[in-house]
Amino acid sequence: MSEPPLALVESRDGVVVPVTARPRGRHEALIGARGGTLLIETTAAPEAGAANAAIARLLADALAVGRAAVVLKAGGASRHKRFCVAGLPLDVAAARLAAALAETR
Repeated sequence: MSEPPLALVESRDGVVVPVTARPRGRHEALIGARGGTLLIETTAAPEAGAANAAIARLLADALAVGRAAVVLKAGGASRHKRFCVAGLPLDVAAARLAAALAETR
C-alpha cells in the first residue's frame, strides 16, 4: 500500500509543508509521511528552538534551497508544525520531497 501524498499547500509566501516532528531521535532524517504530513526525526531536543532549527535545516537540504528560504509558520511548541518554503513551485517541492523520501527507504 502506498503512502498518501503530502498535503502541501501553495501560498503567496511559498509552499507550506506540514511536518510531524520527532525530537530527541536517533537520526537527523526525513523518515516518511503519514496522514499527509512529513515525518522528520532530529537528535535535537525541543528546547530553545533547537529542534525547529534542525528540522528547518533538514527541509532546506531536502528541497535544495537556502536555509533562509525555510521559515516556521505554525507549531513552534508542538510536534505538528507548518514550514513555509519560499522560492519553489508546488510541483517542484513535491518532487524533491518524494525523491528525498525514496532515498530513505
